[in-house]
Amino acid sequence: MSNLLQLQSGSKAYGTKSLFKDAGFAINEGEHVGVIGPNGAGKTTLFKILTGQENLDEGVIVKSQSLRIGYLAQHDQWPPDQSVEDYLSQDCLTPIWELKALAQGLGISEELFARPVMSLSGGYRMRCKLLYLLGQEPNLMLLDEPTNYLDLETTLVLEKFLQGYKGAFLLISHDREFLRRTTDHILEVEEGEITKYNGNLDDYFEQKELLRTQLEARALSLKEKKDEVLKFVAKFGAKASKAKQAQSRLKSLDRMETIELKSLPVRALIRVPAPQRSPKLIAKLEDADLGYGEKVILKAVNFSLGRGDHFGVVGLNGAGKSTFLKVLARAMKPVKGDFHCDEQISIGYYAQHVAENLDPQFSVIENMLARAHREVTKQESLNMAGALLFSGDDIHKKVSILSGGEKSRVALGQILLQKSACLILDEPTNHLDFQTVEALTQALMAFEGTLVIVSHDRSFVRRVGTKILEINNGQAQVYPGTYDEYVWSLEKGALSQRRAASTADERPTNEKQNGATSAKPLPQTRGELKKKLEKELRQCERSLADLDKNLHVLQTHLHFLNQKIANVRRRTLEMVSLMDEKFSTS
Repeated sequence: MSNLLQLQSGSKAYGTKSLFKDAGFAINEGEHVGVIGPNGAGKTTLFKILTGQENLDEGVIVKSQSLRIGYLAQHDQWPPDQSVEDYLSQDCLTPIWELKALAQGLGISEELFARPVMSLSGGYRMRCKLLYLLGQEPNLMLLDEPTNYLDLETTLVLEKFLQGYKGAFLLISHDREFLRRTTDHILEVEEGEITKYNGNLDDYFEQKELLRTQLEARALSLKEKKDEVLKFVAKFGAKASKAKQAQSRLKSLDRMETIELKSLPVRALIRVPAPQRSPKLIAKLEDADLGYGEKVILKAVNFSLGRGDHFGVVGLNGAGKSTFLKVLARAMKPVKGDFHCDEQISIGYYAQHVAENLDPQFSVIENMLARAHREVTKQESLNMAGALLFSGDDIHKKVSILSGGEKSRVALGQILLQKSACLILDEPTNHLDFQTVEALTQALMAFEGTLVIVSHDRSFVRRVGTKILEINNGQAQVYPGTYDEYVWSLEKGALSQRRAASTADERPTNEKQNGATSAKPLPQTRGELKKKLEKELRQCERSLADLDKNLHVLQTHLHFLNQKIANVRRRTLEMVSLMDEKFSTS
């Protein structure tokens, strides 16, 4: 396996902030490498250095002559009228007809090639960007947060593609499940160091813990030896008969190994204040059409949200998840039908653009205190700020100078401190690192109030959402199963019959109005779902029985061949023995 690139003694800093110093690693052909680390550690900067957009302060990057880098950035802009085919044709080494063949595997139909890129949903734009990248025929892809804002179906398409990708890639992602399924190495960017680990994300955590345990044990052993030497010197150093021995032992301290145990990354602990009391029924929609003006997104919605419910809302991008959340949060009214929600019920609503409502002249902590419940103490607000990665003087920074991700974290802290009986959270994990997502997950699992979430983080939805609401093809229905069953259905193609209708947003408006698509719904009851699963189980059992039968036949044939080989070998040895006897007698 040949080497594609190496970073040797690399250092990079911005002012007084050092991202990494004297760092080094190597990437080989065919390696699938997940790049992880806290927000602001320098992951995206590292990608820009590897692609030549930024320079190292010190060090060198050694590149193979065969290296061809393809970079999938977080954000791209397209001319309003640029078609998919025109976009893919520029700087393309692969013939367009070949790209169209590859597009089928990414779920891009040939009809979409004539559409403007800007008219597509975020999920299909990401697929086009990936196809554009493949057209440049790289042998090392750099993917920076490719799953941000992707719906689950597109994430699964991308996941399947990367699993079978023959080239190498570096992948920045905060989605644990995505990293776990697509990578075989982990590159950690943390506290000024870059460390490469073999194995996937689970192996990384295991190795990290093992290394830490070994270092702690070694450090403890050295400390005990040093304490023993110092104790001997203190006891016998003044005695003439022992003075020379004491001095010798003191000198041995200088030769002893020094182990520096770096402090572990701060593990966030989020405590959501106990919610206010609420009635059994939080909100109810009856035959409600949801949308904007005359444009209806969801039709005839019937839904009840009860006290203590934890709903995960799933569906394709553009299906209407955010619209549904806005109605529940009382941020907009239904176009038609009834919506019941007591105005006295406190609802905390985290929208994707909620950070725009922060006071730019207030500091981090001032913004959090401004919206916190009157019973929440300043210390609780400080604890929340710390848990959301604002420590030390960071809490006194003006919001006007914060990054977009930092503003989103301030807004999330505001909402969690309101002691709301109901929390409605639209993509709350987008700007959080591993540790903070884990802390938020545990906090919301323990939350006694009502919760409705939308998130593309599968581990987050799986653990927090005890009920699943599926929004698809203009309908909102409680899914008759768990989140794992929903993902399984999507992976196994049980939803494929609905994809034509679900991608109606990718087609011209007149096609939708003409009813060009129809779909057969999924089983709507647990009983129907159970029958479907039992049928598939029986099919699997029959296939397994057939394989066992074939295996028995093959084993019998193998036994026969082994016997035949043994007989031939025996006869050959006998003939050799006879020939040896003949030559020896002659």
